[in-house]
Amino acid sequence: MKTKIMINGLPGNMAKIVTEHAFLNPSFDIIPFSLSSEKNAGKKYLINNSLSVKLIPPKKHFQTLCELKKKEDFIVIDFAIPSAVNINGKAYCDAKIPFIMGTTGGDVALLEKNISESSIPAVIAPNMARQVVAFQAMLEFAADTFPDLFKGYSLKTVESHQSQKVGTSGTAEVVVEYFEKLGALFTDDDFYMERDPQKQLEEWKIPREHLGGHGWHTYTLDSDDSNVKFEFTHNVCGRNIYVAGAFAAICYLADKALSGCKGKVFSMIDVLKK
Repeated sequence: MKTKIMINGLPGNMAKIVTEHAFLNPSFDIIPFSLSSEKNAGKKYLINNSLSVKLIPPKKHFQTLCELKKKEDFIVIDFAIPSAVNINGKAYCDAKIPFIMGTTGGDVALLEKNISESSIPAVIAPNMARQVVAFQAMLEFAADTFPDLFKGYSLKTVESHQSQKVGTSGTAEVVVEYFEKLGALFTDDDFYMERDPQKQLEEWKIPREHLGGHGWHTYTLDSDDSNVKFEFTHNVCGRNIYVAGAFAAICYLADKALSGCKGKVFSMIDVLKK
């Protein structure tokens, strides 16, 4: 039996690539509507020259969700802009539609509160790359098991993303938090964010074809006497790595919803543990 899904945030890059892969996956049935921005009102997004998805403007978001919910049960996966995270999340909770929030940003505590007070389960997954999520889980284990392991070490973080990305990387922020729990010293001045395509091409040596979609991160730890250095790097080109994680999250949440789970917040680590 196919899982019916609504992919919101079209025509954004992540929404597009997940939609295109889901269209070719026999496990999913795409609902031909996507919550979008006002500038896309009345427009449609064509998938593989076959499926036309209507883009819904903000003033019609909740109405559309409720109308679709009356017809059938489905799972939402949201790749909208950061400023829409809490608005959309509240709408899903009120419309009683299980959802996966794949967008970084918003008030996460409020999002979790709305979910916990609702009748639905949801997955908050700002990073859907399973291997990167597993790396974060390893750091979390280390921080809980070996606190102050890197006491006396200084941490520097550099990250590069496409020029359209707003703000710092949520993934980098989480990793920094774990290293701080491990005792590493870190200040805002120790965080470098690159968004200049020319520098990315010439200095970082990021492939030209991936300037519009990449995530390169390096975390460097230096001992106080400068005699020891540790570096952790994960470089992602393109967005295909996130698709498998998105599909895993959809299947996980569909199972939870089918079992009658309510008011529960899950993470990508929960998805990986399945």
